[in-house]
Amino acid sequence: MKRLLYLICLVLISSCQSSKTSTINKGDYPFYLGTYTRNDSKSKGIYKYVLKKDGSLQQLGLKATTKNPSFLCFNSDKTSLIAANELAIDGSGAITAYDIKNDSLIFKNTISSGGTNPCFVTATPDDYIIAANYNSGTVGLLKLKTDGYLSDLLDTQKHIGKGANERQDAPHAHSVWKTPDSNSIISVDLGTNQLWFSKIDKDKNILEPVEPLLIDMAEGAGPRHLTFHPSKPYIYVLNELNNTVTRIEKVSESNYNVKESISTLPDSFTETNTSADIHISADGKFLYTTNRGHNSIAIFKVDNETGILAHIANESTRGKTPRNFSLSPKNDFLLVANQHSDNIVSFKRNKKTGLLTFIDDIEAPRPVCILFE
Repeated sequence: MKRLLYLICLVLISSCQSSKTSTINKGDYPFYLGTYTRNDSKSKGIYKYVLKKDGSLQQLGLKATTKNPSFLCFNSDKTSLIAANELAIDGSGAITAYDIKNDSLIFKNTISSGGTNPCFVTATPDDYIIAANYNSGTVGLLKLKTDGYLSDLLDTQKHIGKGANERQDAPHAHSVWKTPDSNSIISVDLGTNQLWFSKIDKDKNILEPVEPLLIDMAEGAGPRHLTFHPSKPYIYVLNELNNTVTRIEKVSESNYNVKESISTLPDSFTETNTSADIHISADGKFLYTTNRGHNSIAIFKVDNETGILAHIANESTRGKTPRNFSLSPKNDFLLVANQHSDNIVSFKRNKKTGLLTFIDDIEAPRPVCILFE
């Protein structure tokens, strides 16, 4: 409790950070940046940048001082920003809520994430907040109240099991996703090598298991993140440990078929690599992933009829350890956060070919999460 109070005091001090004068014009895309503040990082917390309409990048300043805000999300109407404080204090995990007021983040409160090392947080359309806690293999459920404050922890879902890889000796919840066409919640667990299905019981405020309960991935795959096809019943799962994308077809509300997998790496690459993030274009024509080791963005074409992926290119991220990346709101640019070279890189995206052209890069302290307004 003392440690959690310390974190709250730290964030209160920074509730109104000074920043550079905003230079946001029509056609520009502002975004928040989550970072690591640990070890040799120069970061102090959450920053704000802008992607200019020509693809160039500009920093707008520090917006909140907080410990290791490694993943960010908005609430349903984008009036609040929610941060997962990974390794907040001595390995404990926390979730922090901020009001968004003009160009400032106003601290509201910090609540336990329901485990250790929260590496992902998301909000449902009715503002339940769900966190994936990597080290403890748990998923925490909270609620963002109408006054912008987080509720106390409502429920904790504990995963059980392990996989074949040495990094799969215990459950490691890595991300949580609300399915776009149902009330199901999919928790992706790298450690158990499975997708866990549940729903939110809004009367009891708990996570309740639902069919199909679990989907097993290929042995040693290590599922990390996923993305949904925008118009067809396909889920694409990014596997961190074997560097593949697996296509899953939804047959019915409780029936899913695991289909083919495809590598994120060129055949000639034989060194160590771990996949990090995955997104699909809004038109469903191209899919992208990041490779840490090969330090590239893998580019795939999506077959319009079958959803099958074809690997067409790998684009260098011009930095080390690309973590999270994001497509701009109109999908005309792609930004990638290179964690260990302390830079964000901007690429122009060709909507017809899916290929990327380097535009700009900018210094950023231990960047790990890009969130467009």
